[in-house]
Parts: sequence; structure tokens; C-alpha cells
Amino acid sequence: MKIRHLSNSIFTTLLLVCLSFGSSVLAQSKKKTLKVLFVGNSYTYVENIPQITSIISDSLQTKLITKKSVIGGAKLRDHWLGNRGLKTKEIIKKNKFDIVVLQEWSLGTIYESDSIRKYAKLFCDLIKDKGAKPYLYQTWAREKVPQHQETIAKVYEEVATANEATIVPVGRAWELAKQLRPTIKLYDADGTHPSRLGAFLSAYTFATTITREMPGSLSRIYSTNDSQGESVYLMYLDNLDITFFTEVVKKIVIPRN
Repeated sequence: MKIRHLSNSIFTTLLLVCLSFGSSVLAQSKKKTLKVLFVGNSYTYVENIPQITSIISDSLQTKLITKKSVIGGAKLRDHWLGNRGLKTKEIIKKNKFDIVVLQEWSLGTIYESDSIRKYAKLFCDLIKDKGAKPYLYQTWAREKVPQHQETIAKVYEEVATANEATIVPVGRAWELAKQLRPTIKLYDADGTHPSRLGAFLSAYTFATTITREMPGSLSRIYSTNDSQGESVYLMYLDNLDITFFTEVVKKIVIPRN
């Protein structure tokens, strides 16, 4: 009798494990996915912002599958006209994206605001025509000219409103982070591109703005696999930095959502 009772207990335990595993797999299979194209330049690809955004979304209910069309120093005008071998319009037309993110060059809102207004509209119209939603990547001021931040933010916000696009307030997030922690190193040594921390804050802002979700917890280690299946290390974070950025994103993104 004892042996039979033990066997029944083992069977019950195994059954519960299998059911739990099956429920987990089913939940994963039902996870919503969004295909996101990032259009921009080095402000998009330095420190792998699209990839980090996708990895952050692993802890959310919506998985973001990211792709990028980028080249260093590119303006939206370059993307639209196909300069320097860019195929952005063709990529948008031939693929079914849910969201297309547009990023103007870092000083475009300061010195060429008419250009961003013109080409953002052309892109937004094309994006909507293809059944996707346009998002605008509001960038940050260069380290030596923080006074540019307000102009950058306002131009992006005006363009977003004019084209019924969603703003991704990365610049505002950087601004608040620097106000709360003046010594934080968001910039690379060149004073313009994002450091590892700057890229993570940017990606965190993207993931939360797009999914309208805040993660319950975030990993400290971010990596991906190359074409050979080998792990590629992207970044390592301190838990205190993650906690700090969570508070920043809550204050900047959540009120907009």
C-alpha cells in the first residue's frame, strides 16, 4: 500500500509539473508581438539601442521585434531620398511593420527644423499608408549645449502633433536623469553619443512608451546571439542604476501613457 501511495504521489507531482510547464509555454505562445523599424543614424545604433529595447521587452507582455535602417550622420532627408545607399522607403514598403521610429540628426531640430517638418510628414504619410504607426525619437542635447534640450523637445513634439505620431521622450528622460543625478555618465567620451547608461535609459524609454507597460524586474546582463549562435555581450548594469532609471521612466513616460 505504501508503494502504491508513493507511486500515486510521484505521478501527481509529475502531472502538476507537466501542466505548469504546458501553461507556461502556452502563455509564451500567446505573448503579443510588435515589429518595430528604427530609422536614424548613430544615435540609434551606438550601444545597440534597438537590440536592448527588444531584450527589455522580454520582461513585458509585449515582445518587440526590432530592425533598423541606419547610417552614421544620416538625416531624414537622406533616408527619404535614398542617399548614401539607404533603402529605408523600400524597407517600409516591402515589410509589414507595426511601428516605424523616425530619428532626425542630432542638430536637425536646431539648424534645420523646416527639413525635419517636411521629411517627417512624408515619412509619416508613407508609414500610415502601409498600415503602421509613426513614432518620433526625441533625442537629447549635446553635453556642451544643454540649453538646446528645450528646443529639441518642442520641435519633436510639434512635429508629432502635426502628424498624429507618438513621441518617444528620450530627451526628456535624459534631462530628468541629469537633474536628479548630475554626475551620471549618459554620454560617451565625445559628449554627443550615448554611453552604456545613456543607451539603456533610451531603450527603457522606448520599450515602456511603445508597450505602455512597466517591467516587474529587469536583468543586469544584456546579451544576444550572433549568426553562429554564439552569445554576444552587450552590457552589464548595476541594480542601483536600474532602480534609478525605473523612477525616471515612470515620471517621464507613464503620465504620457
